Amino acid sequence: MTNLVRPNIAQSSGYSPGEQPTDTTTIKLNTNENPYSPSPLALEAIRAITFEQLRRYPNPRADLFRQAAASLHGVDPDCIMTFNGGDELLAAMVRACASEKDSILFLEPSYSLYPVLAEIQGADKIVQQYKINDTNWSLPDNLETIEASLLLICNPNAPSGHFEPIARLEQIAKNFLGVVVIDEAYVDFADESALALVHKYKNVILLRTMSKGYSLAGLRFGYAIGQASILKEIEKVRDSYPCDTIAIAAATAALKDQAYARSTWQKIKSERARLSCALRSLGFVLPDSHANFVLAQIPASTKQQLSGRHIYQSLKEKNILVRWWDLPHLTNKIRITVGTQEQNDKLLQELKTLICAE
Repeated sequence: MTNLVRPNIAQSSGYSPGEQPTDTTTIKLNTNENPYSPSPLALEAIRAITFEQLRRYPNPRADLFRQAAASLHGVDPDCIMTFNGGDELLAAMVRACASEKDSILFLEPSYSLYPVLAEIQGADKIVQQYKINDTNWSLPDNLETIEASLLLICNPNAPSGHFEPIARLEQIAKNFLGVVVIDEAYVDFADESALALVHKYKNVILLRTMSKGYSLAGLRFGYAIGQASILKEIEKVRDSYPCDTIAIAAATAALKDQAYARSTWQKIKSERARLSCALRSLGFVLPDSHANFVLAQIPASTKQQLSGRHIYQSLKEKNILVRWWDLPHLTNKIRITVGTQEQNDKLLQELKTLICAE
């Protein structure tokens, strides 16, 4: 069958999403969903959808959402563009900005969809490594001098959760000759955003999502913030009706309910701090996280050296899912989504049992 598709597709392994259990008893701490319910206003908006609304195509530009987002972020509605999830935004950026003769620049370890999108496009991949020690991650020097059509930076980064200073991002945006996409999927759990850079630099586009901070991962709704001139070009490669009627209504209501959203963010931040402290007390080493997850390096002082794979599999047997990758810099680490207090307590109990047993 491989001769029926383009060679770069046949050679690509594709993206591997986190496990999605079908039962309701598994404690799911592997794909960074918000553990709390969506805004009650979002649920009301879904219930209010009529048959007539479903019979018709949705508003192609999701104007109600764009107006709400523009008001929240202090930009013109033309500086907002909606997508069927942040992943579609990334795919559109690749299609619009990089041909098969161009290069796409990204960091590793980071979001594993970036190289897959480059492979699908047939563009050259330029991979730079984060500077890493046990508790500190940072971008490599002179990143902005590399020639590429597109630069993808996740900030806060996944899977590390570290936050790159805005001043460093501005230095890159000011000097990089291509488009800089700053993936802010987890920015709701951080204290800063690169939003100010959109006003200053026409080559900067921010990715935002309703999946993490607003508990709407099941609806698949993301949006870009950028200058109108470049978004107008990106719109040419976007799907005709990227967001459905139900998603637009729920996302708009959720975005407007900032009081509720921020209350869940604060609970997650509080639990993140408690979880990080407890993990360190068990011997795990982790960088400070500015996201809704932590990246925990396995303790080296156990009687029998534990591995990331062993802890992942042992937790899975106890119906607790975390994320583990057999990749450089990550094999001895697990990424843990911050859950509710009850979920985190169960995780910590099992981890303590595992470590003490060794």
